Amino acid sequence: MDLYEYQARDMFERHGVPVLAGLIADTPEQAHAAAEKIGGLTVVKAQVKTGGRGKAGGVKVAPTADDATAAAAAILGLDIKGHIVRRVMVAAGADIDQEFYFSVLLDRANRNYLVLCSYEGGMEIEVLAEERPDALARIAINPASGIDLAKAKDIAVAAKFPAELVDAVAPVFVSLYDVFVKEDATLVEVNPLVLTKTGEIIALDGKVTLDENADFRHPHHAELADKEAADPLEERAKAHDLNYVKLDGEVGVIGNGAGLVMSTLDVVAYAGEHYGGVKPANFLDIGGGASAEVMAAGLDVILGDPQVKSVFVNVFGGITACDAVANGIVQALKIIGDGATKPLVVRLDGNSVDKGREILAAANHPLVTLADTMDQGAQKAAELASQ
Repeated sequence: MDLYEYQARDMFERHGVPVLAGLIADTPEQAHAAAEKIGGLTVVKAQVKTGGRGKAGGVKVAPTADDATAAAAAILGLDIKGHIVRRVMVAAGADIDQEFYFSVLLDRANRNYLVLCSYEGGMEIEVLAEERPDALARIAINPASGIDLAKAKDIAVAAKFPAELVDAVAPVFVSLYDVFVKEDATLVEVNPLVLTKTGEIIALDGKVTLDENADFRHPHHAELADKEAADPLEERAKAHDLNYVKLDGEVGVIGNGAGLVMSTLDVVAYAGEHYGGVKPANFLDIGGGASAEVMAAGLDVILGDPQVKSVFVNVFGGITACDAVANGIVQALKIIGDGATKPLVVRLDGNSVDKGREILAAANHPLVTLADTMDQGAQKAAELASQ
């Protein structure tokens, strides 16, 4: 889960990372009140989960509260790379002397943590990494030892901070690493981390991505979810503990096991090329227990997608035998009743496959077509979707 900047700012503050005062506003009037409360020069920032806000006019300096009102009025409703601005943050202004970059992230390829740090900040880090890779330090972090003050100083030196700044930025690096570990994040980024003209180190803009697999350890993370922007189908699937991702296609896909579902997406996409470019509509892994309730929940989510024209159920019977899966499909269709209006292509294989096919054949549901192979199933589902 990606956080908005104001959420990252509040999280930083709780963990001792130095930040400036910041208040949120959903209307120009609220922005005026926030600017008055903060006092002095403020900056009004669009709260969207994408970059390039400044270039799009989503960041404006406001010397007075009236200026903050005007800035908020101009920013609210703005479309920034497909993200509509519904909220702004009014932040205290900073008298910036220098800008730096720091991030810590999960390095999946090396099963490690990775710090990216540069004495040069305030620009897109991708551009810096490409044009001047020597200016960006890359330091592997052992999760067992983490970042203490000594390691933080080593990072600052590697990132080419001058000696007089190493002691100033190192404690901030430690605090940012605390955010990363204690909040179970996969990314904590500050760009820019600034040195003010009064000698303070401030995290001026923060990005945080939280690992949703660790939500059970952080009940308060649920309050950070952006329910208004969430896809309603994904929210419905999440309520049923289903692994679902919405895609832009016409063939709903249900499978058991992430590998099988991913393969099914590829096969459906390939088959769809022969039927006007039909594509898979979703990723949905029902896991090992394809009970009637689980199957019904999965079908309910997929059938609720108006883009879906057909559904391909591709299940390999392992721990859960195919006869149990078939019974689950039959019972699921009874549970859904009149809500089931789109054709289903079912391919079963593996443990007790013959019994499973017999159960579906005996049910003789008008919406269900049996397929012997995954390729046949994908072809039929794509054909039905094209019609």
